[in-house]
Amino acid sequence: MYRAPVEDIAFALNDIAGLSAAIEDGAFPELTPDLVEAILSEAGRFAGEEVAPLAKAGDEQGARLKDAAVTMPDGWKDLYARWCEGGWNALSGPEEFGGQGLPQMLGVAALEMWNSGSMAFALGPTLTMGAVEAIEKHASEELKVLYLPKMVSGEWMGTMNLTEPQAGSDLAALRTRAERAGDGTYRVFGQKIYITFGEHDFTDNIVHLVLARLPDAPAGTRGISLFLVPKFLPDEQGNPGARNDVFCSSLEEKLGIHASPTCTMIYGDGFAKDREPGAVGFLVGEENKGLACMFTMMNNARLAVGMQGVAIAEAAWQKAHAYAIERRQGKAPGFTGEGMAPIVLHPDVQRNLLTMKALTAASRAIAYSCAHATDMARAKQGDAARHWQDRANLLTPVAKAFPTDVGVEVASIGVQVHGGMGFVEETGAAVLYRDARIAPIYEGTNGIQAIDLVVRKLPTGGGDHVAGYIGELRKDAEAVRASNLPEFGRTAEKISAALDDLEATTRFLMDSHEKGYTHAALAGATPYLRLFALAAGAAYLGRGAVASKASDRIALCRFFAENLAGETAALRDRVVDGADSLAEAAKALG
Repeated sequence: MYRAPVEDIAFALNDIAGLSAAIEDGAFPELTPDLVEAILSEAGRFAGEEVAPLAKAGDEQGARLKDAAVTMPDGWKDLYARWCEGGWNALSGPEEFGGQGLPQMLGVAALEMWNSGSMAFALGPTLTMGAVEAIEKHASEELKVLYLPKMVSGEWMGTMNLTEPQAGSDLAALRTRAERAGDGTYRVFGQKIYITFGEHDFTDNIVHLVLARLPDAPAGTRGISLFLVPKFLPDEQGNPGARNDVFCSSLEEKLGIHASPTCTMIYGDGFAKDREPGAVGFLVGEENKGLACMFTMMNNARLAVGMQGVAIAEAAWQKAHAYAIERRQGKAPGFTGEGMAPIVLHPDVQRNLLTMKALTAASRAIAYSCAHATDMARAKQGDAARHWQDRANLLTPVAKAFPTDVGVEVASIGVQVHGGMGFVEETGAAVLYRDARIAPIYEGTNGIQAIDLVVRKLPTGGGDHVAGYIGELRKDAEAVRASNLPEFGRTAEKISAALDDLEATTRFLMDSHEKGYTHAALAGATPYLRLFALAAGAAYLGRGAVASKASDRIALCRFFAENLAGETAALRDRVVDGADSLAEAAKALG
């Protein structure tokens, strides 16, 4: 059973990402170390004692659709009600509308624990939190007052409607249309697919944020508008009133996250029988500028999805570690007990387990550092705010892509540690592998995240920001070297070498992009993102090990540096020299 690693989470927040220093500097006046500890401890308790026990039923029963209504697995509706009663949905919500206004760092730390307990359960609230942020930043005051209090509390939930059958990552191809109704509202017509929690029985209303085109909209992404389309139109008292012309026509049968309803949503085909066809929608932001509004929600969701990767990796590590202690097979070096040795004593199993733990720790450090940058951008002003926003922008694609890749990798290793028992459903190792696989795909595939990093984020400030970031990471390598602790072994040397690879490939890709060598830049984007993350992760683990001087943290840092960080050399070769061979080999693909 999952047990929240509250100590590791607090350490990553405070000593690696920088929360404790920010509290000391007065960036978050409402926070104290005791409050942080209390929030993390109670979130961990709730995740382990209330969310995790219902994960198996959720996976086995799944969400069920009948007559356009979705029924969630047994016990889940009550679980969601208790979750809202605990104030968790409002943790980092705007105070003006009933939220607690706490830093995003605490929100994503809690998200890690919810997702470790059950990724399918945590998905719904994650979308609501993103919808809250988009509405708060871009909607009219009237819409904010009407919808945000109930969404912040969790009484109503939100969704994000982008994808259509012909329009996945390329939103320029979307066809959902909106028509002006003449009274300030709009009528929305179309089909959206892969809509997470598009229909469910958790709440009595669902607030859909829908991308659509107006008849006179410009072509491409410049002609997309964003609309708020509720399942029920609020009455004069703000309660769910008349049924809107929107419904769920089908649920996807998926590899994993079975209890998360992935819906096909139909807008405006006459489902609401008492009115003319067309789902009533309300404009969010300005006409033809909806994509910018939706990106507010998408950026929030990308970090949240990164946390899903961390969460699945943590749950898989815990399950594999517990199994390796109990399972006995063969004779291990140095084992003097009777009978067969616990497999945790076999060097190959140890390597697997430590790889799982080290990759999880590095992913957590990267994701929390991204959240810290977002919080500091909000807390600061002027040049300092711009600096931290640039940092958040730089880290967001890395914090989405690397942890979700790691989630799949670590869950796969977890199956391997279980052996044959990992391939059957009884142990629960397989469900983590199945659930993890979606995270590198949705909210922008990891390939798109890599392109975003290389094409949009590296050039920020003429490359000065990423250069400054690498310089900060070099200070961590130097701190390891200056500690003079023999337990670190060759850690400082290995981190420095990884940062050398990062610096060289960064220059190569920026030069390629500036000179118009587009293929070279795009071909190297995905290996570059992993290289970036491995170098940053090694430095972050070094930072934490120096700060704590704890033997277990030093040992894990050294393992990462001497066993995993060396991959950056091969990745550097793929980035710098791999484009030509890719282009030639691609000719055989037709």
